[in-house]
Amino acid sequence: MSESVVTPCWKLLLDQLERGEVRTAAQDQKGNWHADATVKQGILAAFPAGELISFGPAYPGAIDKHNLSPRQFTPEDQIRLVPGGSAVRRGAYVAPGVVIMPPAYINIGAYVDSGTMVDSHVLVGSCAQIGKNVHLSAGVQIGGVLEPVGQTPVIIEDDAFIGAGCVIVEGMVVKKGAVLAPGVTLSAAVAVYDLVNECQLPKGAQIPEGAVVVPGSRPANSEWGKKMGLSVQCPIIIKYRDDSSDASLVLEEALR
Repeated sequence: MSESVVTPCWKLLLDQLERGEVRTAAQDQKGNWHADATVKQGILAAFPAGELISFGPAYPGAIDKHNLSPRQFTPEDQIRLVPGGSAVRRGAYVAPGVVIMPPAYINIGAYVDSGTMVDSHVLVGSCAQIGKNVHLSAGVQIGGVLEPVGQTPVIIEDDAFIGAGCVIVEGMVVKKGAVLAPGVTLSAAVAVYDLVNECQLPKGAQIPEGAVVVPGSRPANSEWGKKMGLSVQCPIIIKYRDDSSDASLVLEEALR
């Protein structure tokens, strides 16, 4: 009997995800991202098929499904997984040239492309898509989503720079070359203000290419709030970088 007959479909899918042959989200010709519900359903099928086990000395105290154990890399993979408590879960793709500093975690269904830095205390949530040459600074939290299967995960496109302590959740998309200053929080419920174009982006809108975003605030939207001097946190686009400008230098200038 051939292996394709006896091997569960979810296992074949997880193997394909780890090789980067399939993804949980894809970009259409117009540049918009869409979740692949079929792939996400296949991932979900792996959970009830697994049995709880202890991972023993390799991960003291860790208990998870036996079929979702952390990935093991070799020098041939050309991935730097620096010692100190990091893990890449089964079914996540990590491309050659990626550097993972400890401790960091990359969850199932995630995709991390070549040349990306995953710094200390970074979470790349389930199904999140991280592009080429992205810098995820220390403490960055990239939200994940498996259910509902039709919901698009967080997307960070190529050459983006995500500053320390940023939180990006609820399927937000950060377009190519964008720069987020430390402490920026992006979610579908919080509006982003563009000082350059003097407009408010619709809630849940993509962060445009090359945008430089810093933490900001606006007056509270009530008479009592204004009277008390209250303000509401909001991200602010303060400038746009060009293709030749260095992300870290642009960010330093913007913060000054």
